[in-house]
Amino acid sequence: MKKQGSDSNPAPVLPALPEPLRDLKIKYTKIFINNEWHDSVSGKKFEVFNPANEKKICEVEEGDKADVDKAVKAARKAFELGSPWRTMDASERGRLLNKLADLVERDRLILATMEAIDGGKLFSTAYLMDLGACIKTLRYCAGWADKIHGRTVPMDGNFFTFTRHEPIGVCGQIIPWNFPLVMFIWKIAPALCCGNTVVVKPAEQTPLTALYMGSLIKEAGFPPGVVNIVPGFGPTAGAAISHHMDVDKVAFTGSTEVGKLIKEAAGKSNLKRVTLELGGKSPNIIFADADLDTAVEFAHIGLFYHQGQCCIAGSRIFVEEPVYDEFVRRSIERAKNYTLGNPLLPDVQQGPQIDKEQFQKILELIESGKKEGAKLECGGAPWGDKGYFIQPTVFSDVTDDMRIAKEEIFGPVQQIMKFKTIDEVIKRANNTTYGLAAAVFTKDIDKALTFAAALQAGTVWVNCYSAMSAQCPFGGFKMSGNGREMGEYGLHEYTEVKTVTIKIPQKNS
Repeated sequence: MKKQGSDSNPAPVLPALPEPLRDLKIKYTKIFINNEWHDSVSGKKFEVFNPANEKKICEVEEGDKADVDKAVKAARKAFELGSPWRTMDASERGRLLNKLADLVERDRLILATMEAIDGGKLFSTAYLMDLGACIKTLRYCAGWADKIHGRTVPMDGNFFTFTRHEPIGVCGQIIPWNFPLVMFIWKIAPALCCGNTVVVKPAEQTPLTALYMGSLIKEAGFPPGVVNIVPGFGPTAGAAISHHMDVDKVAFTGSTEVGKLIKEAAGKSNLKRVTLELGGKSPNIIFADADLDTAVEFAHIGLFYHQGQCCIAGSRIFVEEPVYDEFVRRSIERAKNYTLGNPLLPDVQQGPQIDKEQFQKILELIESGKKEGAKLECGGAPWGDKGYFIQPTVFSDVTDDMRIAKEEIFGPVQQIMKFKTIDEVIKRANNTTYGLAAAVFTKDIDKALTFAAALQAGTVWVNCYSAMSAQCPFGGFKMSGNGREMGEYGLHEYTEVKTVTIKIPQKNS
């Protein structure tokens, strides 16, 4: 094991980083329903590519409406009154989640290698950060399984009243490509903890770790139909889940554009419950009194982590005028000091974007920044002759009306803007349709608390960025989504509260 931090500021102990698997065999490419592997009803398959070299990894069964119908039917049967899942002790659900965590820990190397190959994620990041978060999330939710309960209520009159926190039912869960395994766990762990059954649609770009998890779910001992996994495309499989009349709730992480379609589908079908974690254009505010080395590093990681493909990316950096030039200089220096390449290699610090569509979108936004008058300080172009790599890019002299200051880029492109006063930067930071995250760097506690209250975002960090944990609720204000994931708040999204009132002869206090 290796330890990070110092004696005065200890950090968590991380496992030693092994070498990735060199000849990973993809075993699971079929649809997972009722703890069995199925071909698609249509017979169609789709190709999955490695974004680092553009080579085909494998073909996966392509689920669509007919396959979703099969999966929902299986999930509904598993949720019937009297089923093994519904009659199972809550503590046993917790034991199964802990068993699943054990299996993920056992197969950590396989899953991390798969994430790197399938999604272009740095192997070191996948192994240490993503898999670590998955294991902790499963264990956190396992601990909650037998601690979700109602209350007795002192109702007026001769009545005995109590509440039950019941599982919602069949939950459709649509997950993104940027954190395939973490988002899979974020979706299924709280849902299963509360006693629901699920139909999961992984992103078409990155279905492999979700399908591998199907094998572990079966091995852990979850009853058939409790977890079903249907790989496929958004307009077919995703739309079928969102419109389905027998799906009780849908949870989605992805773009605001698709989130709107899902909410519309819920309204047009059965008014199913909806949880959405959507896009962001998060402000990161740097005051002149901040520790500049710390601010530069956190601002860098807060933007460039996973090639900028993070919903919480701090992509609007506001720097107070007295330190603006120095902050820009240090940020350029930090961004230039990068090694791009195969994400499986230990010295590589930046991998590829996920696919050609995203690659071209990012380059087009970079061009718009140049045309609209932002100063390109470094990067701004593709890298290499294979794969979807983009040089780390830094823009200065960015103004709020530019596209790169308003649109979610989802790439390695850092925008640095200047501000003069507190009132000004609060207004500018909040002048967006998004509200997922925000940060402020200052040594002044009054400023920190002022901004913690004033910023319209679901998460506000002070003197740090991207600090997240299974215990902390996560979600957005405004068009960054509805509801919360993780923490005790996240469990509320997977239960219905039922009030039960019983007439009694006489009430006594």
